Amino acid sequence: MEQNEDNFAFIDGQNLYMGIKSCKPVWKLDLAKFRNYLLYKYKIGRAYYFLGYMSEENQELYNDIQEAGFILVFKQHNPSMLGKKKGNVDSDIIFNIMKKLYKKEPFDKILLVSGDGDYKMLVDFLIVEEKFSKILFPNKQFASSLYKKIPNKYYDYLENEGVKRKIK
Repeated sequence: MEQNEDNFAFIDGQNLYMGIKSCKPVWKLDLAKFRNYLLYKYKIGRAYYFLGYMSEENQELYNDIQEAGFILVFKQHNPSMLGKKKGNVDSDIIFNIMKKLYKKEPFDKILLVSGDGDYKMLVDFLIVEEKFSKILFPNKQFASSLYKKIPNKYYDYLENEGVKRKIK
């Protein structure tokens, strides 16, 4: 990667949380260290952290995410459905990335944090367009089998000891 690259990260917050929570042994992600890791390792200028819905009881978490340097993005829900359905942000992330491409926003590459196979078509497209940096899987268990055929230069695992040591 060139020194002056400006890459964007898109983080599926629920997938990241559940993936790390299910690691054996369990470990805790330090949001500030993770943001620095993304900045220095992958030249991430903007890091979008997507969450399913906003809840007052999680305000401290939202503050921590923002103080670490992430841009919080909440999924829009019908108010009557809040808390009743999973906060699936996949389509929101895909739409936001495609919108940036369509509007020709100035950035170099996209990095994803998720293991969800719903992003596979997007990943393939971004690779062909030379706009893809990497997908970071929270753990091996949360990495969809759909990604088995992409070259290993395009993915890594947050649970790998070298990575985990820098971000926990």
